Amino acid sequence: MSMTLPSDWQAHLAEEFAQPYMQHLMDFLAQREALGKEIYPPQTHRFNAFEATPFSRVKVVILGQDPYHGAGQAHGLSFSVMPDVKIPPSLMNIYKELNGDLNIPIARHGYLMNWAKQGVLLLNSVLTVEASKAGSHQNQGWEQFTDRVISLINEHHNGVVFMLWGAYAQKKGRHIDRNKHLVLETVHPSPLSAYRGFLGCQHFSKANAYLEAIGSAAIDWGGHLQGELL
Repeated sequence: MSMTLPSDWQAHLAEEFAQPYMQHLMDFLAQREALGKEIYPPQTHRFNAFEATPFSRVKVVILGQDPYHGAGQAHGLSFSVMPDVKIPPSLMNIYKELNGDLNIPIARHGYLMNWAKQGVLLLNSVLTVEASKAGSHQNQGWEQFTDRVISLINEHHNGVVFMLWGAYAQKKGRHIDRNKHLVLETVHPSPLSAYRGFLGCQHFSKANAYLEAIGSAAIDWGGHLQGELL
């Protein structure tokens, strides 16, 4: 399975695939598939975040929890859905904040690959889920793997912006070195909490101000509006 990771990620993460927790995770996934369970995203999309954003190019990390559990939604990038899928409520609130913060029009699609290609690692803590069962693959090993991903970025990079939305993401990012990186925290963009601090947080403009201040190129947060997707 490590061979599906791009080479620069594999150089740092290959050892994880020899660990007992990863063997447990692979066995768990194989057992669920043998029982005929529908698992999202499809196996070919599970490491899409790593394919789209090479380790050497990570500038921003947006941390999600687990993939969308509806048919056709999850494709390996946190908060993102395929172009022909209805925009989920949390992503709609992200778009609303983009509009309020940077006056970026609200897109008609939820496909965030353009962000990923610019260095925004759209990382879920758990990389698989069963159809219609939110959180069904938690505590099987994915969290340990993605903890290692965050640790590697923290250790090997300087000046990365971490966007930690909600208590779950904030707990997962508690060991990030605030002296090396910018950590932006607020409530989750879910409709249940967005109006308690997410809307108005200005994380996107703050991220760009920080990146420019350290001599890095800003993210074009409106880049997903370009091209044939509109």
